[in-house]
Amino acid sequence: MVDVSEFLNVKQEELPIETEPEVEELDVQKAVVEELAADKAKIEVEVENLKTKISSLTAELIAAKSEIDRLGAALAVNVEGNLSNQVTLLERDVNLPDNFEGETRDHVLEVIKEARDRAESEGRLRRAQVLESVLVANEPTGNLEKNRTSLQKMFAENQNILSGPVLEELKKLGIPHKNGEEYLLPDEIIKRTY
Repeated sequence: MVDVSEFLNVKQEELPIETEPEVEELDVQKAVVEELAADKAKIEVEVENLKTKISSLTAELIAAKSEIDRLGAALAVNVEGNLSNQVTLLERDVNLPDNFEGETRDHVLEVIKEARDRAESEGRLRRAQVLESVLVANEPTGNLEKNRTSLQKMFAENQNILSGPVLEELKKLGIPHKNGEEYLLPDEIIKRTY
């Protein structure tokens, strides 16, 4: 048999004594806890600010949805009346995209202006008045005239000759300069494009 008595008679001084954490460690832990508490307080303030902002944006979204619904109802009615005339005057085939912003609008407004001038010269007073009212309510973007003037200036600076640099610029702008194998004159290019 094994004698275990020697294990049972362990003296108290032989046991390791647990010591309390040092004061410095406590100070460090206390500082860390205080920093975490300060960070938590900041985060809580930020969360409250974000909740307020979300509430504000939600209210704006509800108001915008209400306005969209109101306009949608007006469009759905699509009756001939003041509101319908203000929404859209003409529709166009979306398969023919604009080459630049406002191209279709500017072309249509130019045609309306020419028709108004012709109606006035022919004595068609009511037609001229209706067309004038459309022109007054719809400002052109000006991009059509700007592009046309820019192209005219480029041709004038090159004595209306389709030289290499001119042809390169036309290619870069995506402007066709030939009809089959024949080169177009500068005026023809402008009329076909703008």
